[in-house]
Amino acid sequence: MQKVAIVTDSNSGITQAQGKELGIYVLPMPFTIDGKEYFEDITLGQEEFYQMLARGADIATSQPAVGSILDLWDKLLEDYEEVVHIPMSSGLSGSCETAMGLALDYDGRVQVVNNQRISVTQRQSVLDAITLVKQGKSAAEIKELLENAKFESSIYIMVDTLKYLRKGGRITAAAAAIGTVLNLKPVLQIQGEKLDAYAKVRGVKTAKKTMVEAIKKDMEARFSDAMQDKTLCLEVAHTANEEAAQAFAAEIQEMFPGFDVYIDKLSLSVACHIGPGSLAFACARKIV
Repeated sequence: MQKVAIVTDSNSGITQAQGKELGIYVLPMPFTIDGKEYFEDITLGQEEFYQMLARGADIATSQPAVGSILDLWDKLLEDYEEVVHIPMSSGLSGSCETAMGLALDYDGRVQVVNNQRISVTQRQSVLDAITLVKQGKSAAEIKELLENAKFESSIYIMVDTLKYLRKGGRITAAAAAIGTVLNLKPVLQIQGEKLDAYAKVRGVKTAKKTMVEAIKKDMEARFSDAMQDKTLCLEVAHTANEEAAQAFAAEIQEMFPGFDVYIDKLSLSVACHIGPGSLAFACARKIV
């Protein structure tokens, strides 16, 4: 029997195909769109999602069904001794708390990691878990190590359009109208539990500069040792903005020579709240 299976959800940005390549298991996040249920990367692709978003479809996010989680765990425990489950941040969804409650019935064989990450930083947690499994760590040890590192990451996200923040009630219609006229680009941040406002700037160029300066500040204040031993991973993420993401990553590569820059799409759970055209700059310390 194999020792430890790794489970995450599609908020990590890891596709079903990538999950198979990595040898891990990815729970697809469910969405209700105009009354119909879809599953990310199963019955709902990126292109189709943004088409629905553009036409004003009624989109609601949800948690994986309890039955889906339990069925997956039970199936995995037929072949594995233990399961490490790495969901999205508990501060952004109730799915982590739900999974933690369900795991209580598994006598320690299922360890749910609450390391408060999403997207590319959550993906890094999964990669770290894979490394730790290869090192022979138990599920409980992996959970402890990942949770101890939960604040060793940052994400800064430039929102290109205010339409979806207004639609979600995060800003008023008047503020959205004024912001659009002034070409304001909110920069949001995730450091730990929640998505918070970081800055409001004018134009994409200034927003990118703001994100770079924020990451530089984090590097100097929080990740100076990781900079020296090259255990800091740099990442760019986006919502339907591939060309701009590639260009931004190239700029970052020049500013931070010696570091690879991973590029990925932001999960649809994030995209439905901020819309297309966003750019994000993130970093996460690698567990070695």
